[in-house]
Amino acid sequence: MHALTFKPGALVLLAALSLPFAAPLAAQTAEAPQANSNIVVSGIRMPAGPDVKGIIAARNEDKIKVVAADGTASVITVTEETKIKASGGLFGGGAKLGADALLNGLPVTVKTKLGEGGALFASQITFKGGDLKTARMIRQGTEQQFAEQTAATEALRGRMADIDKYNIKGTTNVYFATGKWALTPEAKNDLCTAASSAESTNNALLLVVGYTDDVGSEEYNQVLSEKRAAAVINYLQQYCKWKPYRMLTPTGMAEADPLADNSTPEGKAQNRRVSVNVLVSKGLDGM
Repeated sequence: MHALTFKPGALVLLAALSLPFAAPLAAQTAEAPQANSNIVVSGIRMPAGPDVKGIIAARNEDKIKVVAADGTASVITVTEETKIKASGGLFGGGAKLGADALLNGLPVTVKTKLGEGGALFASQITFKGGDLKTARMIRQGTEQQFAEQTAATEALRGRMADIDKYNIKGTTNVYFATGKWALTPEAKNDLCTAASSAESTNNALLLVVGYTDDVGSEEYNQVLSEKRAAAVINYLQQYCKWKPYRMLTPTGMAEADPLADNSTPEGKAQNRRVSVNVLVSKGLDGM
């Protein structure tokens, strides 16, 4: 059973709320609806690469980082030949869009080409018009229906600017198979239950921390713990509807802080987990 449990104490965080990259990407100009098969780098036409589906987690100049539901991250270069299109909704209808539409938090499907050394180049990027509208509303905060929410968010951030100690109001652990980061049906249910409970707590934020057992190298387990944390973050935001601005930067802790003895199979199973901590600033607790 993985019910929300409560415990006292404070957690000193080094994590900060994630902010999007501000650097713009090159604008796209092609108009054909199909994926561009003519991307050329250094005079060489590139072969087709994998289709990548996930959420844009970061942008930096002409590159985007797309994180899939299983936590796998892909860095993809956007070029002038990249076709960027929305389907359905206000921004849909096949209208071409510029690279400035590629906002952090936007779910996308990317058709890629393989460059030298396995580098990925986007030939086509598609997404739902409704998702773009939501991403823009969250990013810009200019829509009337988001006005009160945005004002409350900014007020909360301002009051918390110099506070780095939080009370832990509860922790939910979800568990994983050895070497895996895929969520089980039980874990998915527990995550949405935790998010629903946290929603009723004033000024609550979530801190997601991934862990592993002691099987494998330190480097391997660090990456694995980060993938597990990313998988939980994606599910909380996409399916449990937890707002990104109420999420502290996730982290992977590899083998640190085991819940049980790693010398037994049962202990290892308890340590292969992600902890979802419900936090409230000590200065705001009870407000």
